[in-house]
Amino acid sequence: MKSDVVKKGMQQAPHRSLFNALGYTKEELDRPIVGIVSSYNEIVPGHMNLDKIVDAVKMGVAMAGGTPVVFPAIAVCDGIAMGHIGMKYSLVTRDLIADSTEAMALAHQFDALVMVPNCDKNVPGLLMAAARINVPTIFVSGGPMLAGHVKGQKRSLSSMFEAVGSYAAGTMTEEDVCEFENKVCPTCGSCSGMYTANSMNCLTEVLGMGLPGNGTIPAVYSERIRLAKRAGMQVMELYRKNIRPRDIITEDAVLNALTVDMALGCSTNSMLHLPAIAHEIGMDFEIDFANGISEKTPNLCHLAPAGPTYMEDLNEAGGVYAVMNELNKKNLLHTECITVTGKTVGENIQGCINQNPEVIRPIDNPYTQTGGLAVLKGNLAPDGSVVKRSAVVAEMLVHEGPARVFECEDDAIKAIKDGQIKPGDVVVIRYVGPKGGPGMPEMLNPTSAIAGMGLGSSVALITDGRFSGASRGASIGHVSPEAAVGGPIALVEEGDIIQIDIPNLKLTVNVSDEEMAARKEKWQPKEPEVTTGYLARYASMVTSGNRGAVLEIKK
Repeated sequence: MKSDVVKKGMQQAPHRSLFNALGYTKEELDRPIVGIVSSYNEIVPGHMNLDKIVDAVKMGVAMAGGTPVVFPAIAVCDGIAMGHIGMKYSLVTRDLIADSTEAMALAHQFDALVMVPNCDKNVPGLLMAAARINVPTIFVSGGPMLAGHVKGQKRSLSSMFEAVGSYAAGTMTEEDVCEFENKVCPTCGSCSGMYTANSMNCLTEVLGMGLPGNGTIPAVYSERIRLAKRAGMQVMELYRKNIRPRDIITEDAVLNALTVDMALGCSTNSMLHLPAIAHEIGMDFEIDFANGISEKTPNLCHLAPAGPTYMEDLNEAGGVYAVMNELNKKNLLHTECITVTGKTVGENIQGCINQNPEVIRPIDNPYTQTGGLAVLKGNLAPDGSVVKRSAVVAEMLVHEGPARVFECEDDAIKAIKDGQIKPGDVVVIRYVGPKGGPGMPEMLNPTSAIAGMGLGSSVALITDGRFSGASRGASIGHVSPEAAVGGPIALVEEGDIIQIDIPNLKLTVNVSDEEMAARKEKWQPKEPEVTTGYLARYASMVTSGNRGAVLEIKK
């Protein structure tokens, strides 16, 4: 056992004395020690139930012959952090989570791990850690929130943000907003649409690191507790068979995740997290090869914010495995990949029937023949940008309009709510990338304001920052290179004509190369807003959005 280095032999007598201080018995120390990474806290709705999940995992581990040991991981609620300095601390926690988990697991020599995440950065952060540590590992999340009900319709957090915009436009009363406020988030769990948390939890199933249902079983269902017990038992099976994360998270598994991402219409944040996970296994993930996968992968789901269905509906329709089974009808998946079930992808999804063709479109009747995400390039984004194509209305797939340039999110929101943004405009928010933010804050408030003001089918938003999975519309993020390093987005001027052509994967500004070069000569880097603490260290090491905003030591 790996843990023998802290348990066995005369040299380890001091170590055993500390285990004694913790109350462990000899019988417990004779068993494999399984670290359970608990993301529980009392500030994130998706994490408030994780104490129950962890207790169930502990029982499963113990029943199967292991000794469970719990240690924590931090978690930020993106919704509560939205729209103020807190959003700078969202993406950056992904690396804190990965680093601290690596430190705890290797410092204490756990034999196996169970990761218990739920919301946005915890899932990719712990996947990154799993690949680094590479001891037998399984994931079990806290599960999605049930949809709210307002005036007879299912609603979710994106509806809440858009309600604020509608109030600013005068189309919703304060009483209406209050009703939304009290009803859109009715239970614990990760917010109920195909936002980032649910996207990544679903992709954990696809990567092979979670048991079936991990991405979709609602947080409040007792089935989620049973799933957690099974995960605790199954990690002991993985330990006995020595099946490790790098056996499971292979290049083919990452390509599977990208393929199912396209079918589900996942959050654009998956195009930050999949490259970062791939980086941990040594895979060179170029984001524009997503277009090749998108070209042959039909979009089968329109969950909120793209459509009127929610995670509970996807669960009832057969979940992620039913989507994968539809894709496999056209041989779009690598089915020989091994998973935490001990079986291959092909064995897992066999017989997983689509129970509701209104929620999961059959493969021969998709929403579109191409996938939910697209990577756009051009003279405005030479290294790429990302759009959730499945959440863009048809009339905005091709758009041309004047740039309305803002150096920060707050100025853009004020202009939108003051009625300064007109149909046809292209809002540009820059210096909010990984380095410039720092931390690449999400632009949910401005996209929600655009939708709430009734401009969602006539105004686009372009940024070197990123978007919440709750954003919809012609929202193009991850523009690379970012403004902070002198990318073309830093050179755009008010009134420049920007051309968006999503079907042809183009994002351009109608300015000559000579003029852009002249502007670059005059460009001066913007003074960093943050010069101390973790954010400053992060900014000094982070790469651009097209590379997954991974951290690299400068050589």
